Amino acid sequence: MSTATLFEPRRCILQKLGIMSYEAAWDMQRSLIKQRLDYPSLEDTLLLLEHPPVYTLGTGSNTKFIKFDPKQSKIPVYRTERGGEVTYHCPGQLVGYPILNLRYYQQDLHWYLRQLEEVIIQVLNYYQLPGKRIPGLTGIWINNCKVAAIGIKVKRWITMHGFSINVCPDLQGFDNIIPCGIEDKAVGSLQQFIPGITLEEIEAKVIEIFAQVFTIEII
Repeated sequence: MSTATLFEPRRCILQKLGIMSYEAAWDMQRSLIKQRLDYPSLEDTLLLLEHPPVYTLGTGSNTKFIKFDPKQSKIPVYRTERGGEVTYHCPGQLVGYPILNLRYYQQDLHWYLRQLEEVIIQVLNYYQLPGKRIPGLTGIWINNCKVAAIGIKVKRWITMHGFSINVCPDLQGFDNIIPCGIEDKAVGSLQQFIPGITLEEIEAKVIEIFAQVFTIEII
């Protein structure tokens, strides 16, 4: 085997899905996970999309962070298998669901979370935005406003769920919850700092930086 073969980057299939319902994207993730549990050598996948308005809760989320009756809500509410508390998705927010087999990277959930955060920080740095972590919390902040959330699930070292970046969404939906259970910090969007920024710009940069941070080839 040649040296070049030894160090070939892992390949990752990119799927840009536009606006897709939460339930359809969730079903797609579960299907991709099942395929990779059956055939672990399959290539990784990165799903990038937007959701229509929807609230999601992590597996252990506390409903005290919801300010309305989920049974009476016109906006769908789903409890999922990801970590973290309640969050809100809507158009203008870039959502990424990496389906990665961590056996080909590092079998370390903290490493994986930090890598996702690093992707977002580097994207923000490109636009000279001071994205930062806050010790003890997951996600990325600019000037104490949370602009990106992360919530993952890993099954036999294969990842699902992922990250969301508030690019240019209508943030009103966050008013009905205590996002991620954090009461003392606001939710913000990139357009507050860069008026006119588009989701397409951020999506392209996320693809580029994701490939660099995870040392993969996007196909």
